[in-house]
Amino acid sequence: MSTRVVKHSLSIAGHRTSVSLEAAFWQELKAIAARRDIGIAALVGEIDSGRKEANLSSAIRVFVLNEALNR
Repeated sequence: MSTRVVKHSLSIAGHRTSVSLEAAFWQELKAIAARRDIGIAALVGEIDSGRKEANLSSAIRVFVLNEALNR
C-alpha cells in the first residue's frame, strides 16, 4: 500500500476545497463510493456534514477505517 500523500480538489456544498490523503485512503474511498453508487464528492460531503471537530482529512481516514472494520 502506498503511503504517498495525494492532494485532490473537489466541490463540497458548493465550495471548492482540497484534501490531502495517502493514496491507499483515496483508493478505498473510491471503492466505498462505487459500492454506494455515488461520486467521491457526494461521499466526502456526507463525511464533512457529520464531522465534529476533526479536520476533513482526519474525518475521511476515520470513516474509511470504520467502513473497513464493519465489513
